[in-house]
Amino acid sequence: MNVLVTGGAGYIGSHVVLDLLDSGHRVTVLDDLSLGFEKNVDVRAEFIKGSILCEEDLKTAFSTEPTAVVHLAAWKAAGESMVDPEKYSTNNIVGTLKLLKAMAGSGVQKMIFSSSAAVYGYPEYLPVDEKHPTDPINYYGYTKLAIEENLRWYSRLKGISFVALRYFNAAGYDSKNRVTVPEQNPQNLLPIVMEVSTGKRDKIEIFGDDYNTADGTCLRDYIHVSDLATAHTKSIQFLQQEEKDLTVNLGTGYGHTVLDVIREAKIITQHPIPYEFVERRAGDPEKLIASFEMAADILKWSPIQSDLNQILQTMWEVLHPNTTKSELIQ
Repeated sequence: MNVLVTGGAGYIGSHVVLDLLDSGHRVTVLDDLSLGFEKNVDVRAEFIKGSILCEEDLKTAFSTEPTAVVHLAAWKAAGESMVDPEKYSTNNIVGTLKLLKAMAGSGVQKMIFSSSAAVYGYPEYLPVDEKHPTDPINYYGYTKLAIEENLRWYSRLKGISFVALRYFNAAGYDSKNRVTVPEQNPQNLLPIVMEVSTGKRDKIEIFGDDYNTADGTCLRDYIHVSDLATAHTKSIQFLQQEEKDLTVNLGTGYGHTVLDVIREAKIITQHPIPYEFVERRAGDPEKLIASFEMAADILKWSPIQSDLNQILQTMWEVLHPNTTKSELIQ
């Protein structure tokens, strides 16, 4: 298929592009480079610098005659969304509506949407499945939920079938080292830990040490970004065969605490990772683990690269490109 990937120069997007290309699809990337890097876009893909907010840019992108859209273009910092909701409503919600209008006008009727576990809010039970109530605790999560709701309406009104993929905590890098520019100003634990190991940050702050977990720190479900990427390709296959809507979780079904991550990162990097405990942070669930049974059953997908050690090794190789895998294992 001919696939248009919005946000395809970003951290997750560049990995999705690789998986689509490796699977034989033709790919066009539309990205304004506000978060991404053109260097991370594989040379096999066509690159268009542009925004989903600009009708002319969308017109250019759809002139490539895509048959499906993978939509990843979004602002994603949960904390920032609480102080600048207008930025998030404009880019995430309004931008998606403009994209949907362009799809409908061009007769493109398949979308894979990058959603988030942030739509759930505080978990009422674990593991979190797709039947769990949706009650976001930050505005970023709300934008993802609002887009999912609009997708359901556009499916009914315009015949656009979709798969919404609710990511849990994405981390890691392409094992073949084809994504070379690391994510800038990361907000998530694993890349922050790795930046401490390289000295880019002095230390990591751990928000709370008195949670009901094995070591008192929060527990999360981490999934390798390449596993996420594979799910997008499988979702396109699903829409080719079924042409019906689907919303599924992408996670591993198990979790690691903050201290688990730090201990494993110290082993891999052989560097100290200073940390200090600070007060709990508002909006942090104690535990967050996914059920991915629906993705396994319907998409025939499973996380095969998401061992914590493997995730951290691929991150270290990007930060230290001259380090060989044999050196990491020693």
